[in-house]
Amino acid sequence: MVKQKNKRIKSKRKSTGKKKEKSIEKTVEFTFHAPEARKVFLAGKFNSWDTQSLPMKRNKGGIWKVKVKLSPGRHEYKFFADDAWVECLPRVEQVSNTLGTRNFIVWVR
Repeated sequence: MVKQKNKRIKSKRKSTGKKKEKSIEKTVEFTFHAPEARKVFLAGKFNSWDTQSLPMKRNKGGIWKVKVKLSPGRHEYKFFADDAWVECLPRVEQVSNTLGTRNFIVWVR
């Protein structure tokens, strides 16, 4: 605040020209090996666990893939293959969920 002629006047701050840095989303590719599956979707916190919004595409080797933009941090997810949740993936970090099953974890740096 600045005093002028016995009146209080709020001083205006000049902009520094610096903007808050937004967290930059990164493209993450999810893969799932299921050569016999007919349809596979990716679901997670990032899409409100919607089992239809992120369809995956299968290559000739039976690997299903989808790319998603995610912000840095920890994200929980699962695959939904042929109308059933995939509950086990070897060598993938997991965490218990409120339904008594487990979710998979991906870290975006």
